[in-house]
Amino acid sequence: MALRFEVVIVGAGPAGLAAAITLARAGVEVIIFERGEHPGSKNVMGGVLYRHPTETIVPGFYREAPLERPVVEQRLWLLTDEAALTLGYKSMAFAAEPYNAFTVLRARFDRWLAEQAVAAGALLINETVVEDLLWEKDRVVGVRTGRAEGDVRAEVVILAEGANSLLTQKAGLKKDGINTNQLAVAVKEIIALPREKIEDRFNLEEGQGCTIELLGDATKGMMGTAFIYTNKDSLSVGVGVLLSSLVRRRLNPNDLLEHLKSHPMVRRLLAGGESKEYQGHLIPEGGYRAIPKLYGNGVLVAGDAAMLVNGIHREGSNLAMTSGLLAAKTILAAREKGDYSEANLAPYREMLAESFVLQDLKKYQRAPFFFDQNPHFFTLYPQLLSRAAREFLTVDNVPKREKQKRIWREITAERSRIQLAGDLYHLWRVMG
Repeated sequence: MALRFEVVIVGAGPAGLAAAITLARAGVEVIIFERGEHPGSKNVMGGVLYRHPTETIVPGFYREAPLERPVVEQRLWLLTDEAALTLGYKSMAFAAEPYNAFTVLRARFDRWLAEQAVAAGALLINETVVEDLLWEKDRVVGVRTGRAEGDVRAEVVILAEGANSLLTQKAGLKKDGINTNQLAVAVKEIIALPREKIEDRFNLEEGQGCTIELLGDATKGMMGTAFIYTNKDSLSVGVGVLLSSLVRRRLNPNDLLEHLKSHPMVRRLLAGGESKEYQGHLIPEGGYRAIPKLYGNGVLVAGDAAMLVNGIHREGSNLAMTSGLLAAKTILAAREKGDYSEANLAPYREMLAESFVLQDLKKYQRAPFFFDQNPHFFTLYPQLLSRAAREFLTVDNVPKREKQKRIWREITAERSRIQLAGDLYHLWRVMG
């Protein structure tokens, strides 16, 4: 006879664990299946965790969770092959409670978060692949795992399986196949460095953290971003670009990472470091228009499997946790009615629409297609801005008015006034 639980959760990432903690604390029988050796072993993100959504799940988590550094400074670099135009913000308000964000290593943090779910009453099964869904007529009634006698029945299944969402496809909630314009390939390396060197090179006080996002030459002009995040005694260094761009350019993502690490603006930050870990991962980048149907009879979709990633603000874990929380609340409401039909799970989408999750994704819904179709924002504009800054900051007895004229002539030689106006207008439409 198959095991039976009220809720089966596929995937022990932020979305699945947030749902598990919320449900287990409400007395629901929950089982979580994780394909990795332990939660976090197969999960990859840049490494920034936001306080507010996490604290909604585990109040006061930052006092005991295995965090790396509170982020006090965020920088943006536009790279050319030999220069960087930088923008940043640093605040000591972010250095003390209640904090804003932290750098984390997923292998440590996810494991700790899973312990909170188990402590609340959830059952966690690692190293188990969920191969298929169990059906009765048009209703999902459980899952089939790769274990012997591995069928597990449930009232409802939460699919938090990540970007490679095969079960979401099998549930009929998403089209089959991979759209290379909606997925990014991200590679990340953990480079060990003494903490005092990290604090010296990034101009940080003891225990403080910094993030750097890099555009332009960091991705060889392809749509995507690179990043450098400070941990306690290591750096998280990575790059992610659209899968379609990699295929089109016939590039290896590891080559992009090596290209980033060798950049003159990056090389010194990493000097003397020792590579400790290398990871690769698919990240959903389709945005609002790529979101699948999020519910069906006996099934909900959360986190990356639901395409809930805000690439513009490099946010993912906060959207995942919030979706897991709202999926759990939807199930608790359906539980009171004793009915897990599609109609009773439909409020999940409405709750997401009322939250920042879908509101933010809707705001930027045109961005993925726009930037994919306009690569000059990642190639030409970093070059133009860099050359303009170099010209204006070069002291050579040329009057500043003449410098301004030179800069304008150089810019309009590459991009006409009409094109510049069009770019600004469309950028405002996409980002506004």
